[in-house]
Amino acid sequence: MKYALIGCGRIATNHVKAVQNNGLQFVAACDVEPQNIETLLAKHELEKDGSIARYADYRQMIDEHPELELAAIATPSGLHAQIALYCIDHGVNVIIEKPMAMSMADADEIIRRSAEKGVTVGVCHQNRFNTAVQKTRQALENGRFGRLSHGSIHVRWNRDQDYYTQAPWRGTWAEDGGCLMNQCIHGIDLLRWMMGDEVESVYGVTRQRFHLYLEAEDIGVGVLQFKNGAVATVEGTTNVYPRNLEETLYLFGEKGTVKIGGKSTNNLDVWDFSDETEADRANKGLEEQTSNVYGNGHTSLYADVIDAVKHRRQPYVDAAAGRNALEIVLALYKSMKTGRAVKLPLTDFASIDMTGEF
Repeated sequence: MKYALIGCGRIATNHVKAVQNNGLQFVAACDVEPQNIETLLAKHELEKDGSIARYADYRQMIDEHPELELAAIATPSGLHAQIALYCIDHGVNVIIEKPMAMSMADADEIIRRSAEKGVTVGVCHQNRFNTAVQKTRQALENGRFGRLSHGSIHVRWNRDQDYYTQAPWRGTWAEDGGCLMNQCIHGIDLLRWMMGDEVESVYGVTRQRFHLYLEAEDIGVGVLQFKNGAVATVEGTTNVYPRNLEETLYLFGEKGTVKIGGKSTNNLDVWDFSDETEADRANKGLEEQTSNVYGNGHTSLYADVIDAVKHRRQPYVDAAAGRNALEIVLALYKSMKTGRAVKLPLTDFASIDMTGEF
């Protein structure tokens, strides 16, 4: 399958590893800074591969390579939607880094237009493929929790000023949002997915405590009410001193309690069920080693999208899943702006509507 990468920054190395692990034909790479492309390719010993075309304009790349079957979008977040829509209009299947868009209108348009054009869209919520997450999801689908009482996600990370000065788009409302949109959205995706997807209302409070040079928040907390009666809390921050502490998901049910911990929801810290089996005892204390907070899921996510394209099915993490995670973040923002709980579905809000909040 012929592939192109659009955006060669911080997360791009995970995409290249996934490309190599899945045997894709790497046709072209695009970045507005040509050196970013060369640095990335050199890191993976691909800099001398003359078959990989280099571009600064994604539109030129798409136009000159009609044979492309799959493109990944790993640019600043504010560009995700327009690039995705251009690819979709040209019949190119896409993998979009999170968040899939910065507004509900753009997310809905990606879903509408991809269905209209028959194009596959996958969104990079790769932590769904973590071993600990998959085991928990299986237990949930098998009814082992019984009725859910409540859950929570805690993303307690550190991002210092150097992180933001490396890329001036970070922390801006137009291009990024704050810790909830950038760092916490993976955990929010897991929480909503596990708790039943159907959210009734969202209430959020955000603050900018330490990163006063940004436009957006560095701490956000929220309460989610689900239609099934369960409730959940969200805590996301980049204010933890001196380094990343945890990304932890809790699920509490009548007959089971699970805590998925580690730096990126990759360990089973607690695994307790009323009908405990030998396999359960083996799961206790499971740890999946990762090289960074992005985890190991990109390779599995790519494999699933490739298979979805080949068999004309929806990917495991499709555009609707990407929309669901985005909707919670934007609902938390809207709640902060209005001072009231926000009823879902949310149809009319964008991160840029938060301009001037702090």
